[in-house]
Amino acid sequence: MGNASCVFVGCVDQASVGIVEKWGRFEKLAQPGLNFFNPCAGQYLAGVLTTRIQSLEVKIETKTKDNVFVQIVSSIQYRVIKQSADDAFYELQNPGEQIQAYVFDVVRAQVPRMTLDQLFEQKDEVAKTVLEELEKVMGEYGYSIEHILMVDIIPDPSVRRAMNEINAAQRLQLASVYKGEADKILQVKKAEAEAEAKYLGGVGVARQRQAITDGLRENILNFSQTVEGASAKEVMDLIMITQYFDTIKDLGNSSNNTTVFIPHGPGHIRDIGDQIRNGLMEAKAGSSATD
Repeated sequence: MGNASCVFVGCVDQASVGIVEKWGRFEKLAQPGLNFFNPCAGQYLAGVLTTRIQSLEVKIETKTKDNVFVQIVSSIQYRVIKQSADDAFYELQNPGEQIQAYVFDVVRAQVPRMTLDQLFEQKDEVAKTVLEELEKVMGEYGYSIEHILMVDIIPDPSVRRAMNEINAAQRLQLASVYKGEADKILQVKKAEAEAEAKYLGGVGVARQRQAITDGLRENILNFSQTVEGASAKEVMDLIMITQYFDTIKDLGNSSNNTTVFIPHGPGHIRDIGDQIRNGLMEAKAGSSATD
């Protein structure tokens, strides 16, 4: 609100509107540009109002439904309605204080009905309610409320620390659940791999033994056919001696410094052969009994 009076002419800036009075009474609005007045008839430029959008920041401290004190920072953007500039000029001495009072009243009526979480989620609804109330009231005084923004919601510092700790605890709990699930999957996969490895190992051992058996049978048959008068028992004893010395050779060539005590004597090889034959005969007898 300003004043730009002169004797015969008055200058009104762009984005402004002038208030013309005659003998102290409102007569008309002066548009931007050069305006002529008749001071002899009591006509003059009483004042100028800007029609630009103005911004007012309002900080409200209130309490939520769950007894948390918060500070709400809001930004109100308003302007003078050009056609009602006379109401804005004469009705309100300080429009900023009037707007701030209504914002305080509406916010403090709305926020105590909400919890802190609801306030963060529904801050746009609070801003909309404030806008509707201000539009109805300030429109009567020649002001238009353009926008209302809830810029920030600031809880008490102790509440913010507690909220951060709760959030951190929830994230740690979720991380523990995910870690447990991952460990469970790892153990299951490890068990499945071990079972598969043991199965394949068993298949390999069985095939190895089958191959050894087939090889021994073939060697015995070939030796018996090649050397006349050689019985299967004699051929088996010869093969056992060969296997025995091959085993001792492998143990001696091993890189591990391990001492192995093996009973060795003239009759030891015969004892080993007898034990193998007895085992085979017992296995064959047990299989026949089962059948």
